Amino acid sequence: MADRDGKIPTRVVALVGPTASGKSALALALAAHIPIEIVSCDSLMVYSRMDIGTGKPTAAEQRLVPHHLIDVVAPDQAFHAARWAELARNAIAGIVARGRTPVIVGGTGLYLRALLGGLFEAPPPDETIRRRHRDEAARDGSAALHARLAAIDPETASRVDPRDLIRISRALEIFEQTGEPISVLHRRAAPAAELVCATVILEPPLDRLREAIGRRFDAMMAAGLVDETRRLRDTFGPEVRALQALGYRQIGEFLAGALTLADAVAAAKAATAAYARRQRTFFRKQPAAWRLGELPQVDALVAWWQRQERAS
Repeated sequence: MADRDGKIPTRVVALVGPTASGKSALALALAAHIPIEIVSCDSLMVYSRMDIGTGKPTAAEQRLVPHHLIDVVAPDQAFHAARWAELARNAIAGIVARGRTPVIVGGTGLYLRALLGGLFEAPPPDETIRRRHRDEAARDGSAALHARLAAIDPETASRVDPRDLIRISRALEIFEQTGEPISVLHRRAAPAAELVCATVILEPPLDRLREAIGRRFDAMMAAGLVDETRRLRDTFGPEVRALQALGYRQIGEFLAGALTLADAVAAAKAATAAYARRQRTFFRKQPAAWRLGELPQVDALVAWWQRQERAS
């Protein structure tokens, strides 16, 4: 169905959810039944030479089905969600031109939001404003700041807990810097409705996720994560932002002598499980065509996608 400008929107599938929920394996299984290409939606897979600790698809898997937005920049190069969205749109256009279905796979919710909803270029933080907000909250309570936000931007205030001083302060800060509510700026940055996304969200129980995270990290260790981290630190320096990522940071602390190897592994697993909980919380707030607590059989996923196509 064409949009108001007469254009036919591009249909894409997004297969998203917390880390270790089985997204990549399900996408590869889907590729055996449907001509797809995968657009990685992962904030770490964009970095070259970071292979083991990011869980990148193997060379054989990438030969089996084309993958995009993997190995885009070096670990010491800056990268952000808006840049990913730009590259993703280019990749999707190429996939569609080849007569295949783009499937976005990953767990970086901000990247998916940037692609589907747009991101505006926010002004940089202003510590003077933030300090004033903290002082006001200490004196009057964060609810007073929330009431001020509700007066200038009720849409944003309705989505922010009155106790969430960080988000309240940031919304007020942007209003003070730009003179416009953050909700207005978000809408202005939103892209035209050229993509229609059918989103499948995997949300297995936390206890199962923790077990999967533990098994996966043990496999990374067996595959040589310590050596990979050492090489990356030697090449790019231990302070590179990319090497503060889950797993790399904790193994880096072991290499620096701050942790035993056993403690580093335990810390990495715990931090990854905490991150998975945050991902679950994020994706619960996102619209979805299908939410799955259990991994579906691939034929069920194929049948679901065929229904989506017939309905379009």
